[in-house]
Amino acid sequence: MTATATRVLVLNSGSSSVKYQLLDMAEGRRLAVGLVERIGEENSRLVHTPLATGGEKRETEGAIADHETALKAVAAELSADGLGLDSPQLGAIGHRVVHGGLRFTEPTVIDDAVLKEIERLVPVAPLHNPANITGIRTAQALRPDLPQVAVFDTAFHSTMPEYAARYAIDVETADAHRVRRYGFHGTSHAYVSRRTAALLGKDPSEVNVIVLHLGNGASASAVAGGRCMDTSMGLTPLEGLVMGTRSGDIDPAVTFHLKRVAGMSADEIDVLLNTKSGLLGLCGDNDMREIRRRIDEGDERAALAFDIYIHRLKKYIGAYYAVLGRVDAVVFTAGVGENAAPVREAAVAGLEELGLAVDAGLNAVRSDEPRLISPEYARVAVAVVPTDEELEIAQQTYALVSA
Repeated sequence: MTATATRVLVLNSGSSSVKYQLLDMAEGRRLAVGLVERIGEENSRLVHTPLATGGEKRETEGAIADHETALKAVAAELSADGLGLDSPQLGAIGHRVVHGGLRFTEPTVIDDAVLKEIERLVPVAPLHNPANITGIRTAQALRPDLPQVAVFDTAFHSTMPEYAARYAIDVETADAHRVRRYGFHGTSHAYVSRRTAALLGKDPSEVNVIVLHLGNGASASAVAGGRCMDTSMGLTPLEGLVMGTRSGDIDPAVTFHLKRVAGMSADEIDVLLNTKSGLLGLCGDNDMREIRRRIDEGDERAALAFDIYIHRLKKYIGAYYAVLGRVDAVVFTAGVGENAAPVREAAVAGLEELGLAVDAGLNAVRSDEPRLISPEYARVAVAVVPTDEELEIAQQTYALVSA
């Protein structure tokens, strides 16, 4: 990487979307951000914002057949702003990769062997790793000369002790099939726990934090001194909290019961638990804003879904309080965590004996900045810290290729 090649393009390739950001790491600023969604549909949409030029947001709609077409469209948008992928200032492309297994615990420059190992992990991340791989291959084709770096969702959680990472099943079977807790949303948990320490005016090594990443996918983590000690997602992103469409924790025997009694196949049960459960399965909506609107109108089904969601959240706060022993902060992040004040209030309500409380006035404030929402007398800080997974990926990518 040359001294002038200080830009990093971050790609987050999902099953039907690509999020991207172009950042200049030397100047510490974003040059462009964007999203391609509904890839493979007739009504695909590309939203691009050229921050470097201060230009207006641009939106285009129309069929985008696949990820290759999507990334070429992204490249064209960047070129239109003088930020093309052929720029000598572009030093690397950083990719979010959901599952890195036990092998990848640090950001890694992608070569054929690395890509092959990411492919081997597809069975434990069937919804995510294939899309990540497609994004990598397309980017490699567009800029084969640039270092491509994989930053893994699972990496931050690799510090979990064995007693937290192991499931209580036969060890030989578990090892043979790589069955253990890996955890996800790691870039978010890493970034948010570090920013929370800064908000408290302390070094991350001095702080114990419970991070609640609440979006359509949701996860909790117990972080002691900057190291993950436990996390709610497991072998896959299905375990843990109630999510938008995922069930979270469930008796494993439910799957056997549905197979025997309902005659459902393994694939049908997989679809049920991943895409037809959670808030969607409970009340027909997975948008917390819509659920709160229905509650305000007296909808009992929406109210029950909300109560189930909060009950699970409180259980994890209490459990991770016990794991850490001492908690300096409970922090909310991601779409729901950052924007849904009723969720934050309800999650902490009744936990005063644990030193937790929320100030109603502070909680009602909407802001893009990290902030405390607990009263001054609270023994444990409650905070809202907007996550920035793309920045975390860019920083890790830049540090690796610069070294």
